[in-house]
Amino acid sequence: MLTHYGWSDTLHHDFAPFAARGLAPARVIAQHRGLWRLATDAGETEGRISGRFAHEAAALSRNRDGYPVTGDWVAAEAYADFAVIARVLPRRTAFTRQAAGTGQTAQVVAANIDVALLTASMNADLNLRRLERYLAATYESGAEPVILLTKADLCADPQPLIEAVEAIAFGVPVLAVSAATGEGLAALEAWLRPGRTAVLLGSSGVGKSTLVNALAGDARMATAAIRESDAHGRHTTTHRELVALPSGALILDTPGMRELALWQAEGGVEAVFADATDEVARLAEHCRFRDCAHEREPGCAVQAALADGTLDEDRWKSFRKLTRELAHAVRQEDPLARQAERKRWAAIHKAGRARTKAKREIDD
Repeated sequence: MLTHYGWSDTLHHDFAPFAARGLAPARVIAQHRGLWRLATDAGETEGRISGRFAHEAAALSRNRDGYPVTGDWVAAEAYADFAVIARVLPRRTAFTRQAAGTGQTAQVVAANIDVALLTASMNADLNLRRLERYLAATYESGAEPVILLTKADLCADPQPLIEAVEAIAFGVPVLAVSAATGEGLAALEAWLRPGRTAVLLGSSGVGKSTLVNALAGDARMATAAIRESDAHGRHTTTHRELVALPSGALILDTPGMRELALWQAEGGVEAVFADATDEVARLAEHCRFRDCAHEREPGCAVQAALADGTLDEDRWKSFRKLTRELAHAVRQEDPLARQAERKRWAAIHKAGRARTKAKREIDD
């Protein structure tokens, strides 16, 4: 049975030390509060974590990113009607965000994913800035991104929206799909090959669960219509579940995320905005000051490019926002970084006061 859930010769080799301890391999296929559903060679069973596992995970990190999540491979002690998870195997990929409402803590949304299907509905809620966040998190995860524009059957003219998304995706495949009509589903099958694991990520109401049902050929996940008043979705998926498709691929449905705060995704942000950063680096060579911050300095070539439209202002603002957000997270996590940032701003304010004083003396 594990072969259907992605078990491979590499995993078999890496599992040898656990097998020598009498542990059995399993994959987490569903995750609820304090409970896990596991796929094992003997079939599906309920999983729990051992007390020792919980203690070690808590001791290693204040974040809960060491606990099992859907998609994880685990080593477990198998019993008649349940299994006790003793260890999580090293993750090949992990889609991680800053946990909502908990301060600076990480939350692993999905593990061991081959392809991340970033979903956005082709309605009034389509947000390019949100897609940039998902792309950054996906690049950081190690998975391959694919953008799905859902509910294509409800869009009279999808091409302008597709082109707008392609303009910020830079080579990432963009597919217009419809679970109602089947449009685009055949093209999507190229990323849903046997043994591969995909995850659907996006806001509520974009049609993730409906898409899973269409691909699976039956109503596996609950669905609900979006609100007509504002095109926003309703939460229907309440847990993460790995579904085996007829093609032999696996697809993981996730609850809609109201927010996606990035977690240690500097490399992902750089990958998403490589075009903007390259252009800014070129422009910066023509700034009046070598240490130009590209904000309000006189003679700033970047600000001049923004003013005449040479540099896309929305992209630049999005890049600055995400880099500042990540820098803030680092400062919150690292006391030395906080201290360095305080010194930097103290120097900025001191220089500002000196300029003001010098200007007053000249005016006098």
